[in-house]
Order: sequence, then structure tokens, then C-alpha cells
Amino acid sequence: MDIEQIATEIVDSAVKVHQELGPGLLESAYQTCLAYELTKRGIRVACEVTLPVHYDGKEIECGYRIDMLVEDCIIIENKVVDQISLIHEAQILTYLKLKGCWLGFILNWNVLRMKNGIKRYVAGPKPSTN
Repeated sequence: MDIEQIATEIVDSAVKVHQELGPGLLESAYQTCLAYELTKRGIRVACEVTLPVHYDGKEIECGYRIDMLVEDCIIIENKVVDQISLIHEAQILTYLKLKGCWLGFILNWNVLRMKNGIKRYVAGPKPSTN
């Protein structure tokens, strides 16, 4: 499955989970249900993945955690907020850079319709599929 197919499955799964649960739950509930839904579809998901910072030639564990790493190539950050802020956007872009991933999503579950809570982010040009 290529990265765009995986991205499509992520969006479809998020919409399905949100349709079933609706807004108003904790971030952890949505994350767990989304991970379950993606796994049902045969997609590998790791949750709460540690993300070290590389500084002065050293790998330093600073407590950063990626909410979800899908197929080792797409980062998902789950939020339950009134709206996505610039700091949330900076967070996902930094995580993409630190992890060396190209594609990421912020999923804000605190919306009436999930399509309004999905934001896609890319870091640089699309990688080649060779």
C-alpha cells in the first residue's frame, strides 16, 4: 500500500470512528479506537512512540511522544480542542522533521463533523516510490 492509500485509510477510519463516538470524549479514547480500526484494516500502528532529539551528536530523550505512527511513515497527532492552533501545527511539523517522515495529520475530534477536524501536513517534497 503506498503512502496516499494509507492516508486515505486514515481519513476514512477517522470519519468512521467519529461517526460512531461523536465529539466529547477524551483524546485517548479516540486514539485507541482509531488504532483498532486501522489495525482491523491490516495497517500497522504504533501509539505513544518516543521521539528523541538529536543534539551535539547525541540522542537525547526529552519526553516527546508521537501519538500515532502509522506504517512507520505517517504521523498522527490527536487533539480534542476548540480549534487547531499555530503551536499544534508547529508540533506536527517538528515531529515530521525529527522522525524523518513526509506526511502527518492533526485530527481534532472536538468537531461536529470529522471532515472539519482533519488537517494534513507535509514536510518537503513527496518522497519517490522507487
